[in-house]
Amino acid sequence: MAGSSHIQKTNAARLLEAAGITFDLIPYEVDENNLAAGHVAEQLGEPVGQVFKTLVLRGDRNGLFVCVMPGDMEVDLKLASKISGNKSCAMIHMKELLPETGYIRGGCSPIGMKKPLPTFIHESALLYDYIFISAGVRGLQIKINPEDLIRFTGAEIYPL
Repeated sequence: MAGSSHIQKTNAARLLEAAGITFDLIPYEVDENNLAAGHVAEQLGEPVGQVFKTLVLRGDRNGLFVCVMPGDMEVDLKLASKISGNKSCAMIHMKELLPETGYIRGGCSPIGMKKPLPTFIHESALLYDYIFISAGVRGLQIKINPEDLIRFTGAEIYPL
């Protein structure tokens, strides 16, 4: 992990470090009025399709699951239901995010949630040598090889 000695390590970063996975912590300026991935990408100077957002959904059959999506895409709920083995699903309510995952909106990471959830990562992640995901707090991203992220989270790849 290069050049991040002055950055406060998050739980997600500690878990990756403990697993011996190479990553970088990249800080960015937070705009409380604009938590969108597009804003984060702009701050990082990276394409928005390479900055991934972590969405938590609830299926009607299998409960909570996670979709990790490029910042410029919306989740297709029909497809998300199908790949997660549900008949239907919906995004969880904002008030449920912290108690269910331990994370807040704009700082939700697919790594280090309160309990492991089935995770599905958009296939476009594999187009890049690295992608950005939340480090678990607003204002900090993890730059990571997508294959390392997939292995670490036990995620499945889908065309979300």
